[in-house]
Amino acid sequence: MITVHHLETSRSQRVLWLLEELGLPYDIKVYQRDKKTRLAPPELKAIHPLGKSPVITDGDITVAESGAILEYLAERYGQGLGGELADLEPPRGTAQHREHRFWMHYAEGSLMNWLVMKLVFMTLPTQPMPFFVRPIARALCGQVQAKLINPNVDTAMAFMDAHLAQRPWFTGEALGLADFQMSFAVEAALSRADQPQRYRHLQAYRQRMNQRPAYQRAIAKGGPVVM
Repeated sequence: MITVHHLETSRSQRVLWLLEELGLPYDIKVYQRDKKTRLAPPELKAIHPLGKSPVITDGDITVAESGAILEYLAERYGQGLGGELADLEPPRGTAQHREHRFWMHYAEGSLMNWLVMKLVFMTLPTQPMPFFVRPIARALCGQVQAKLINPNVDTAMAFMDAHLAQRPWFTGEALGLADFQMSFAVEAALSRADQPQRYRHLQAYRQRMNQRPAYQRAIAKGGPVVM
């Protein structure tokens, strides 16, 4: 039996979505973030030394890192699928597979770096500090966002929006593994971007994703995707 060690409002939501789409039985163990630090609890280190989520156990196999988990599930349980999930992983050597590989790496290799930085610099001025330091922290964080973070987030949003103007899913006409990897990043990007309504194709993509029954079941079991 697969067990998902799921941290609230985290990347492990993409794992729950894939499991629901595959129709696989699984258990879910939910971990709560520390209310002050928003970090994962130390109990996760008993599952994997890094103490991060997502982590799954499948019998005596333990797999960490969301991209690695998605690939493991697709390789072990996604072979020979028909219908919508027939191209979950496109054939290697094809243009579609190169597209798939790009988005699988882009989600965490490029996009989430800027989104995490934006979250940090948005929340840093609200943390406890001497009152005379707060205006300095607010001004500094505002400058970093305006000059460094926001331009990169805007570029990423425009890039994804233009891509999705040509196709319903990140790898083409059918739902693919890269869509599961990108799902958390898309939710986080639209929740943190300035004027997210500008990106209508990205908004439509999120709506298509949110309307899927398997996605809704994953949300019902795992809770909201982002804070």
